[in-house]
Amino acid sequence: MSEKTSVLLSDVTIKGNIVEKEKLMTDSKIEGDVTADSLQTFEGSQITGNINSSNVSLGGSLKGNVNSDKVRIKSSANVDGVLNQKNLSIEEGAQLKIKAETY
Repeated sequence: MSEKTSVLLSDVTIKGNIVEKEKLMTDSKIEGDVTADSLQTFEGSQITGNINSSNVSLGGSLKGNVNSDKVRIKSSANVDGVLNQKNLSIEEGAQLKIKAETY
């Protein structure tokens, strides 16, 4: 069975929670919590809410907390919140205002 990917482009704005069973890629504005097996955000994305995912790659703006096994923060990211993760990687140039907790 192939992995399904949902894509939210930059012209999309969502107010409310998102639940995706598999992979979500977004460059959109989201006001609400995001739950996905795998989440990838891009430079134009703006999320105000919490993220629950087994694998997160952040490239845009996030104001909220992250609960994930693996968190990757790209150089284009601006993150403000608490990261609760097993594995964390941060690229040089990312703007961070975080508290990181390992479980």
